[in-house]
Amino acid sequence: MHAYKYMNLLLVKPYRILSFSSHLLHMKMAAITLFSLLLSVLIISTNSRNIPPIHSHSLAPSDSLSPPQDWTTTEAHRHHHNPHRDLASSNFTHVCDSSRFASLGLHMAEFAYCDKSLPYSIRAKDLVDSMTISEKVAQLGNKAYGVARLGLPMYEWWSEALHGVANTGPGTHFDNNSIPGATSFPTVILTAASFNESLWKTIGQVVSTEARAMYNLGLAGLTFWSPNINVVRDPRWGRITETPGEDPFVVGRYAVNYVRGLQDVAGHKNPKDLNSRPLKIAASCKHYAAYDVDNWLGIDRYHFDARVTEQDMVETFLRPFEMCVKEGDVSSVMCSYNRVNGIPTCADPKLLSQTIRGEWDLHGYIVADCDSIEVIHHGHKWLNDTAEDAVAQVLQAGMDLDCGTYYTNFTESAILKGKARESDVDKALRNLYVVLMRLGFFDGSPTFASLGRDDVCSMENMDLAAESAREGIVLLKNEGETLPLRSNKYKKLVLVGPHANATAAMIGNYAGIPCHYVTPLDAFSALATVHHEMGCVDVACKNQSFINQAVAASKEADATIIFAGLDLSIEAESLDRTNLLLPGYQTQLILDVADAAAGPVVLIILSAGGVDITFAKTNPKINAIIWAGYPGQEGGRAIADVVFGHYNPGGRLPITWYTADYVTKLPMTSMQMRPVDNLGYPGRTYKFFDGPVVYPFGYGLSYTQFKYKLTSAPSSVTKKLKAHQHCHDISLKPNAFVPSCPSVLVEETRCGDAINVEIEVSNVGHQDGSHVILVYSKPPADLVGGPVKQVVEFKRVFVPTGVTKTVKFSIDVCKSLSVVTDTAYLVLPAGEHTIMVGDGDEAVSFPVHVNLYS
Repeated sequence: MHAYKYMNLLLVKPYRILSFSSHLLHMKMAAITLFSLLLSVLIISTNSRNIPPIHSHSLAPSDSLSPPQDWTTTEAHRHHHNPHRDLASSNFTHVCDSSRFASLGLHMAEFAYCDKSLPYSIRAKDLVDSMTISEKVAQLGNKAYGVARLGLPMYEWWSEALHGVANTGPGTHFDNNSIPGATSFPTVILTAASFNESLWKTIGQVVSTEARAMYNLGLAGLTFWSPNINVVRDPRWGRITETPGEDPFVVGRYAVNYVRGLQDVAGHKNPKDLNSRPLKIAASCKHYAAYDVDNWLGIDRYHFDARVTEQDMVETFLRPFEMCVKEGDVSSVMCSYNRVNGIPTCADPKLLSQTIRGEWDLHGYIVADCDSIEVIHHGHKWLNDTAEDAVAQVLQAGMDLDCGTYYTNFTESAILKGKARESDVDKALRNLYVVLMRLGFFDGSPTFASLGRDDVCSMENMDLAAESAREGIVLLKNEGETLPLRSNKYKKLVLVGPHANATAAMIGNYAGIPCHYVTPLDAFSALATVHHEMGCVDVACKNQSFINQAVAASKEADATIIFAGLDLSIEAESLDRTNLLLPGYQTQLILDVADAAAGPVVLIILSAGGVDITFAKTNPKINAIIWAGYPGQEGGRAIADVVFGHYNPGGRLPITWYTADYVTKLPMTSMQMRPVDNLGYPGRTYKFFDGPVVYPFGYGLSYTQFKYKLTSAPSSVTKKLKAHQHCHDISLKPNAFVPSCPSVLVEETRCGDAINVEIEVSNVGHQDGSHVILVYSKPPADLVGGPVKQVVEFKRVFVPTGVTKTVKFSIDVCKSLSVVTDTAYLVLPAGEHTIMVGDGDEAVSFPVHVNLYS
């Protein structure tokens, strides 16, 4: 989520090379833009003088021209000046405090927006109706400037909390005198590998508690633009680290749980009016929609047009967002930079007002990814719009808030030129202010008033970060039960590789300042005598200079632990990969060290995306392989716990690890999920690709063994059509049996039926452990274009050794057995479906016949 701006008169936009004449033209445009911006700031400053923000951070007017995050690095916004506050000097905690108004020479009783007896909707309308056009547009950017004469302070909307409170946006910063850092959990892809819904929600609760504590101390806002719930379509995508993986249902369940953890206030989960439901903090599900190309071979997100079939939109790209809004009741959705089928997402009324707010009934606001309007104007050059045209398009489409300055700078002129309606601005502002009222920005939140410094980086929170990493870590190989290592046997270790002493690499992007780091070297040194050799200076590993020292050290060790993989220099926002191999000489380092090692060799991979490590998987001298993602501030501690058996790994891969040749068979820009036969493109994700892989989705080993026994399951489901309900044809293979009623539309069908499954899970090994049970459905075999299989339920259960636990699943027939047709209908097909519990050798399955009749 970076910015896209003119920074000064001499800056040339880096997304293309300008000719000399074009350069001059852009300099003129930049000068005009700068003049307009300065004029707006002057007007806004006049309107908002003497009213500093409550618990918010705002860029000074000159800061709006600072280097944008998009065009530099994630660090561009890491260092911010001190926030403007009125709490430090006056002890005011919220807007509608009569003493605060009195200090401003105002009488709070004169402002209906502070009347707590009125509904939020009436109060928000009063506030908006009290503003002039100029005052209204000054509140439409991420930096809302406030209105002095109304007692409305400034507010900074942009804060981030992807896997802990981050200082990526200007709304949050850390202070050595109060809160120098916050708990940094594993990046989302590793947390997702735990397949533990209660963990996901608990992390959200801890993150929101730390966020509220920082808000109370004037260090953060209340609106956090997280989580990222884009589905991982292509293994080259640079932002896999931020996401919950490749399965839309799993991604959706992560979104629901994390958002509930961030937002929910105890006792207020399901009020009659969701627009009045109090919020702990406000989350935002992003980036909507079909966003998963950042910068691949010169094709970037600021210009990319994702050509997506409606089938794939419904089935894959929209589903997590629908779940986030309808089941998670998220208070915001962020639209993305890219176009979808020719239309910028932030300017598409079908995607925004018709779907998010209409069909899904969003209770909140829609925000642009930062400077998306400028991307529409200068990047996509959509419809050759002027700045006012672009503003009018997104406003009419239903976008409420601009992370950027286009709304602030050009909305008033768009209205005065007749291109936009002031009523649309009113609507947007009402949506924004109702959210702030639900957050207690106006009335205070006594429930959270006591949170402070002691609630950030507590031991309990840091232990949860370690547990999150342990639960996500995936055991990929363990020949001869090499792991766990026994500390009484393996007393002398050598740690080699670019991640052996990892710090910042463990917390990935969209991270704040962690409470501390526990590096692998720190953690292993506490358990054994450790010799450390880099092997490579960094993950790029561009030369062999240090390999020999690592080889020599491995000859003297009881066991060798190799830490290899990727980092943000290889996979990141604005940086997609071009191959699936380890960088530079890392492969040679691993092979040379393994060949020379005197004792067992354990390979630890730190990465988000999959890596083709077939060479290690098949090498008998590499005894064990662990994937540790980017494990957060406690990463070294978690990895050591797994290696030494203090924790039995139970994580499962949330993405497919493809072989390296997969990416040679199709461009990253091909959006189709199913195989494209005429072009020779393979399918994507486990749902539509059944070719050879390094490790499949859902793969993960344990130090113990589990067995399943199916104890209860139905064999058929019968559904009677409603009066006047029609059957629908579906595509079947030639010569297939065609039922009298091939399928029915889910939206027209009486749903609510469940397939109740009961299964016994037995730990037949020698160590207690947690086990992830994945439940899949497979459509009738004769259906054309259906998924190979799809996750419909999952649970993580702890089973002590020698114990059998009974696990129950209630599988919704309409949701779990339905498929999306090539015409984008969601249908329930008749015929024999298959429910499969588990993967691999322990899997059990049973058929469920769906009968449809009039």
